[in-house]
Amino acid sequence: MSPKFIIPFPLLLLLFILYYVSSETAMAAPQIQLRPGFYSESCPSAESTVRRVIRRAMLKEPRSAASVMRLQFHDCFVNGCDASLLLDDTETMLGEKLSLSNINSLRSYEVIDEVKDELERLCPGVVSCADIIVMASRDAVSLSGGPTWEVKLGREDSLTASQEASDAVMPSPRANATFLINLFSRFNLSITDLVALSGSHSIGQGRCFSIVFRLYNQSGSGHPDPAIEPWFRRKLDRLCPKGGDGNVTGGLDATQVKFDNQYFRDLVRGRGFLNSDQSLFSGDARTREVVMRFSRDEKAFFEAFVEGMVRMGDLQSGKPGEIRRNCRVANADHQRLHNILFEA
Repeated sequence: MSPKFIIPFPLLLLLFILYYVSSETAMAAPQIQLRPGFYSESCPSAESTVRRVIRRAMLKEPRSAASVMRLQFHDCFVNGCDASLLLDDTETMLGEKLSLSNINSLRSYEVIDEVKDELERLCPGVVSCADIIVMASRDAVSLSGGPTWEVKLGREDSLTASQEASDAVMPSPRANATFLINLFSRFNLSITDLVALSGSHSIGQGRCFSIVFRLYNQSGSGHPDPAIEPWFRRKLDRLCPKGGDGNVTGGLDATQVKFDNQYFRDLVRGRGFLNSDQSLFSGDARTREVVMRFSRDEKAFFEAFVEGMVRMGDLQSGKPGEIRRNCRVANADHQRLHNILFEA
């Protein structure tokens, strides 16, 4: 693992003075031409190394597959796929980890740290954290029984992050299908992309905090969401009693560690865990048609999911970037900390 720098309090003021956010003043960089096999010469074992570490993490904690996969969604939708999500807060920057959609939700940052550490030993300063996220997400899906695909690589890492930008973009578990359709269209992602990528919830768990309103006060009615199938609602009532622990978790579908089309079959039966999921079937005819198709045809779901992941992976901010040495810290800050803590 990379050294974990503990900043003594007296140094915080000095770090504040030294810190600058270069992306605010630099001119926009051209769009990066991504391509498969980007590291075939500069770091030939990059992709196999990522896969090995993800497999190891899944053996330790099966939930890490879903957590790692979701990092790509939460990174790419906020100013493109640039690993801004991985930056820790600084004295002058509020990053994305504590944004409304990420706090108490995203996990497994340490798995990406492990991948980065392995790659820095093999190929120092070569493989970007942004590319690691995309490779790790692909491997988490395929190692969970889902499809695999060739990823395009060559991204750079952002120099900064923005909690405000994340809050402005990432949807709430309360979102409905119409809101999600409009959101995805902003990124030139289609209704089919929306439904297929929502199928990422084929694996993983959600918190009671995210659904108690569905169980007891949907749309301020004082009643449960009528779209929830009665048997499933009773199950959720036991899992998430009114006034209970909001951090208790339940499976997002009935096969929460296997990537398959059970998620869509559950939606058709009224057994979607999140409001944003169930709304794809119950709330809009445009998404309902796609949900029905994927519930019957797992191959069609897998193909659409791969296409959506590739398109989402193409999102870029156009801002200058770098290859971080530590995914949690921009290189300028990493070097300043090193100088202060180890060379003073």
